[in-house]
Formats: sequence, structure tokens, C-alpha cells
Amino acid sequence: MKLFKSSVLAIAILSSVVLLPACKTKKKVVAAKPTPAAEPAKPVVAETPKPEPAKPTPPPPAPKPDYNFKNIQFEFNSGILKTDAYPILDNAVTEMKKDPSVKFVLNGNSSAEGTTEHNMALSVERANSVKTYLVNSGVNADNLMVKGYGESKPVAPNTTEEGRVLNRRVEIKKLN
Repeated sequence: MKLFKSSVLAIAILSSVVLLPACKTKKKVVAAKPTPAAEPAKPVVAETPKPEPAKPTPPPPAPKPDYNFKNIQFEFNSGILKTDAYPILDNAVTEMKKDPSVKFVLNGNSSAEGTTEHNMALSVERANSVKTYLVNSGVNADNLMVKGYGESKPVAPNTTEEGRVLNRRVEIKKLN
């Protein structure tokens, strides 16, 4: 058995001497730096001109305000707004807010029933009633002026009830 051990030992030493240089060579080959490969040529691409960004179109101009307002009608001897006056006034508010720099005059009128002093006071009360509604709806009070004309500027004859109804009004006019 001694012989077997010593022969195995001798073979192991001999094989390690023979194989050791071969391993070093392999290590050198593996450890050697590879030569850099030439970079492949990039294909030439013709540059296409980039489209210019689309210019934003300006918004359409704001519609011009329509200052042709209907007259606000009132009941006999009253400065209280009628319910059918609210849509007219709401339209007036919308148009007035389009250009807050424009000034308006509220012309109050009355029919010829009653005294001249009473009709004058009633026409101012009616104009102030319209002004209050407009201001509460967001119109600048500084842009509104109140005038009372009493019975002095009728739009219809005061001889008929239909004419008197038309004369009980407030006109909204743009100041020049």
C-alpha cells in the first residue's frame, strides 16, 4: 500500500508540473485585453426639416355689446319692478359687463296722471329701482346715472290707457 500511495503522489506531482504551465497560458489568453473592434459606420440619414410649430390662432374678438335695451315698464303709481322686467334687466347686466368702462343713464318717466311733483319723484324712484337691481347684479354703480323726467317725455299719448302704460318706464341709454 505504501507503494501505491507513493506512486499516486509521484503521479500527482508530475501531472501538476506538466499541467501548471498550460493553465497559466490559458489565464494569459483569457486575461489579455481584446483588441478594440472598429466601430461600425453610422448610416447617413438625410435630415428632414422639422415642421414649424403651429402658431396658435388668436381667439375671435369678443362680441360687441348690444346697448339697445328694452324699456322697463312699471305699474300705475309704483316704483316696484314687475317680474317681466327681470329678463330685460338680466340681459342689460350681461351686456354692461362686457365693457365695464361704459357709462349709462337711467331715464325714469311717468304717465301724466297725478301732479307734476309726484310724477317727477315717481320717475326718479323708478330709475333708482332699476339702478339698485343692476348694482346688485354686479354693475358698477359709478357707471350709472339716474335722471327723472316725470311726464315731460312721453313716447305715446297720455289720452289712452295703452299710451299711459307705455309712458310708465325707465330707459337705459349709453352715455356718449
